[in-house]
This record gives sequence, structure tokens and C-alpha cells, in this order.
Amino acid sequence: MHIVIMGCGRVGAALAQTLEQQGHTVAVIDQDPTAFRRLGSSFGGRRVTGVGFDQDTLREAGIEEAGAFAAVSSGDNSNIIAARVAREMFNIENVAARIYDPRRAEVYQRLGIPTVATVRWTADQMLRRLLPSGAEPLWRDPSGGIQLAEVHTSPAWIGHKVSTLQEETGVRVAFLTRLGEAVLPTSGTVLQEGDLVHVMMRTDEIEKVEAAFAEGPEEGGQ
Repeated sequence: MHIVIMGCGRVGAALAQTLEQQGHTVAVIDQDPTAFRRLGSSFGGRRVTGVGFDQDTLREAGIEEAGAFAAVSSGDNSNIIAARVAREMFNIENVAARIYDPRRAEVYQRLGIPTVATVRWTADQMLRRLLPSGAEPLWRDPSGGIQLAEVHTSPAWIGHKVSTLQEETGVRVAFLTRLGEAVLPTSGTVLQEGDLVHVMMRTDEIEKVEAAFAEGPEEGGQ
């Protein structure tokens, strides 16, 4: 897929490099040509100097053949305008805009522009590390009956297998976050200190699952 990114700050540069490593073609737009230094010499995508919501600039970046557009500049207004131009003028289906003001993010979300509210996301993540209790929902199916959630896990589970955790709590472990990297566990994967556990479970069983994760394994369970 070809992907256009507006904004070559730290987020935009990291996003561009990751997408290129995954095999996508990438074009990055920024008004400041010196910002492209963040991409590094190995970056093989397009570097386009200009305003990210200008149609000619977007065409130069290959928006007409793009499958996705990300607006991650430092300006909320620029990001939302660019996202709407990509969606409404060039019919790009996969569009996302970074928004610093969470109140604006809610408004734009209702307008159909997926947003990432930077301040709220950072605050939520910090609270999750400071007050790591219960379950943090990440996704729900349309019926609301099943959800993906990060569940606080008692240190008592450290050293026990994922299979034991699943058997005793009745959940399906979708993935772990270990040292900042996502890990797809096998039945033999052993939980380590610092692991964040993300599980699929029935919504009506949240309280039971939270309690089981908080209590630790049954005596003798491995």
C-alpha cells in the first residue's frame, strides 16, 4: 500500500520508517525541508515540501494512488483540514488525524474522522501504569458481548505458563506486551515480570476475570 503522512516530527518520522520496513511505500509531507533529516539516509520514500492540505502538494505525494493518509503535524487545525481533504476530495478510506485537544477529538470523531487524542492517550497510559488495577477495554465486538482488554495481572502469576492463566481464568490471551514489543504467546510461554496481558473475554465476566487475575494461580498450578 502507498501511504501519505503529513508531518515529519518524531511521530511522523517513526511512523514512516516503520511502514517502509513493513513493505509499504511512503511519502512524507512537511513545510520545513530540514525536518526530513529525521527520516535518516536509509529512507527510500518521497520527501515532499509543502502544506499538507494543499491539493497539489498531496498529488505530488501520490495521494491519488494512496490507500491511507495520516495527519500527524503539530497543529490540530492543519491535521483535521488535511484529513478531511484526503477523505472528501481524494476518497481515501483509511484516514487518521492526531489531535492534542481531546474535546476537539470527540467532535471530529463524530464527523467520521478517526482521531488520536495525544494528551488523553498519554494521560490514560500514565494512569494505567500508576494505578494498574482492573481491566482496560481496548475493543468490543458490535454486539458488546466480547471484548479485548488489558487486565492487571498479580505478580503471583510471574513464572506461570499462559496456558495455566487461560485454564484458570477462562480467557483467551490475545497477546502480551513485553519490553515494549507485542508478543504472540504459545501455550508454553511463561509470564515474566513487566508483561502486560491482553485478553479476549466475555463482557459479562469482567469482574470474575479481574478477580482471578488479581488473586493469582491456584496453589500448585503451573
